[in-house]
Amino acid sequence: MMKTQIFDNGVKNKECAVSIKISGLVQGVGFRPFIYRLAKIYDLKGWVDNRNDGVDIKLEGTIRAIQNFLSTVRIASPPASNIDQVDWEIVEREGFANFRILKSKENDTSRITEISPDIAVCEDCLLDMKSQSNRINYPFINCTNCGPRFSIVKALPYDRKSTSMRKFPMCPQCSDEYENVDDRRFHAQPIACAKCGPHYILIEKKKQIDDFSFILKKIAHYLNAGKILAIKGMGGFHLMCDAHQEDVVIRLRKAKTREAKPFALMFKNSSVVKEYAELNSTEEELILSLQRPIVLLKQKKALPFSINNGLGTLGCILPYLPLHYLMFEHLKTDIVVLTSGNNANEPIAIDNIRAQNNLGAIYDAILINNRDIVNRSDDSVCFVANNQSRMIRRSRAYAPASFKLPFHLEGILASGAELTNCFAIGKDHQVILSQHIGDLKNLETYTYFKDTVKRFEELFRFKPNLVVHDLHPDYLSTKFARETGLESIAVQHHHAHIAACLAENELDEKVIGIAFDGTGYGSDGTIWGGEFLIADLNNFERYTHFEAIPLPGGDKVTDQPWRSALAYLYSYFKDEIWNLDFVKELDKKEVEILLRVIDQNINSPLCSSAGRLFDAVSALLGVCKTSSFQAEAPMRLEALLELNIKEYYPFDYKDIISFKPMFVELLCDIENKQKIGVISAKFHNTIVQAILLVSEKIRSEKGIKKVALSGGSFQNKYIVEKAETRLRENGFEVYSQHKYPSNDGGIALGQMAIAAKRRSISVNSIK
Repeated sequence: MMKTQIFDNGVKNKECAVSIKISGLVQGVGFRPFIYRLAKIYDLKGWVDNRNDGVDIKLEGTIRAIQNFLSTVRIASPPASNIDQVDWEIVEREGFANFRILKSKENDTSRITEISPDIAVCEDCLLDMKSQSNRINYPFINCTNCGPRFSIVKALPYDRKSTSMRKFPMCPQCSDEYENVDDRRFHAQPIACAKCGPHYILIEKKKQIDDFSFILKKIAHYLNAGKILAIKGMGGFHLMCDAHQEDVVIRLRKAKTREAKPFALMFKNSSVVKEYAELNSTEEELILSLQRPIVLLKQKKALPFSINNGLGTLGCILPYLPLHYLMFEHLKTDIVVLTSGNNANEPIAIDNIRAQNNLGAIYDAILINNRDIVNRSDDSVCFVANNQSRMIRRSRAYAPASFKLPFHLEGILASGAELTNCFAIGKDHQVILSQHIGDLKNLETYTYFKDTVKRFEELFRFKPNLVVHDLHPDYLSTKFARETGLESIAVQHHHAHIAACLAENELDEKVIGIAFDGTGYGSDGTIWGGEFLIADLNNFERYTHFEAIPLPGGDKVTDQPWRSALAYLYSYFKDEIWNLDFVKELDKKEVEILLRVIDQNINSPLCSSAGRLFDAVSALLGVCKTSSFQAEAPMRLEALLELNIKEYYPFDYKDIISFKPMFVELLCDIENKQKIGVISAKFHNTIVQAILLVSEKIRSEKGIKKVALSGGSFQNKYIVEKAETRLRENGFEVYSQHKYPSNDGGIALGQMAIAAKRRSISVNSIK
């Protein structure tokens, strides 16, 4: 690293030369032309060059001009860039006659710069799409400020020859723009127009249409007529239909075997979003951002019930491809269902032929194009709580942007969890977290996981020498890690959750770590998930936890929340449960079998999970007795709660937290016909009160006042908002996750931080 030297400020008009290294997200975002124009403004000579590990600059000019350049480079950089570090040193002058942009070249092949995530089409390109003769209604229009990046890149440095645009030679007009440093498309690697770029083909039955103006009319015809389309997007295929037509939404559900999980909706513009959903300023900024994620919003106007099956929230996204804007110009509807183009639990389709083969039973017509998707990525999903954005699924437009840690990470591979998997690699001090992979229990997804690890190794010139994995011995991510034959470290699941929160918030000290989720293998061999830890990046102590309950049937409880309810009732009330209406409504023989299974400890693992507690209450209230998608029972329970309720149920806390007193009063509320929304609110408030009470006890004993919240249960908007507020009101410093998911999609970040910390301790102890 170059060391910053001090200028002789007494002679600001004196000529000098500097060598500058800028690292971060500085390729594929118009950074070199930005540097060129900035150098011209300050009358500086020299050059700028892309390297594997960033951008190199040589400047000659007056001290004043160079100082102005250095002070401007960060604040005026391109909107899609993210400067991590600027290093410079004074060097010998060479007498440059002008300022040039050099061709990219490789230097240290072990080092790499960041790859820009894909970016939504910009307003300038949308205007060009209606005015430039070679790009009128051209659906692949882009510039240095927008368009595909990660989805098309095959190798670094990021140049056209290293992308799936290589097979599209530029026409003279595009070539002129590409070479013109004053043009917005200067060195825009995906640059294209109707004469030389990719194109769409609509396939209906055995007929193909390649006239794009006619394609737009046919798309409108299909969607307006209540048909289903498969459409190739930026990171994969989508399935689309008119959101206002209940019949086709139901047909799409059946075809995808997606019984109840909500569909995402693409709205024509933000005005339409505001008509159907509540949208505060933070949410509006997020939904309009360059990343264009799906944002979960509270519904305020009715849509067909089958869109979200009564959950009360809508997954809202705005157009981000030129194609989306062009489609809405022709559609009667202002809202379409936009869901991943895949069969249940499989990765999103990216290949034209496979999409036709795998999705053919679902769609009525398919829109393909002849530009290959190299790196698949689903749409990212976020929500806002306490006026801060929170990540649920980190994928398109966010991955693979890196995160810096204060440790040497080179060679560490973190394999992540088994559900909602993301993995991570370490380069120098950078964590590079993969896009959303999915549920590894599915063979196709596990293959996608292994293939993507290999692709990251090649793309980022990564050679693993240490692999870190979950403590669970049967996770496929654990199996993968062990099969590498490399040195490995096993990390407890909830410690990884807290470490991810610490890493994101740049903390490396003992905190009160509260990790609530559905499942995590504990160091005692039981299932954890309602955990209060005292943790740092190196280790943890399990201070206390929710009382562990035997769950009959093991994993079956995730699909059948009524089993969790039965388990809690039997653990707390034994044979008295036969008098409860809830139990009377169940199949008596099945209940008897399950109770014997519990008594004889047959496939009834002990579980302290917050997720299973939410399941139990949801089932008891009749909200969700059987579940068709992950976390359905807690989501439905949250959707019904009344916001103005402040009461909470009692609970016992000595060595562990017992909710028997809560169940006693909750059952009384049910018997007395109390409204479900009130009971749900009191239950949620009970969880928040437990968080506060235990945190206060730990603070009084240990003197720790910093609290880290992580785990999938903190994607419950009510819980995270109330917990953060109550803790801060009572003098705690509270940390939660925003850039990375608090669910298992963030586990790899925590694994990486723990492994790096332990390795640094080991290295320092040897020294």
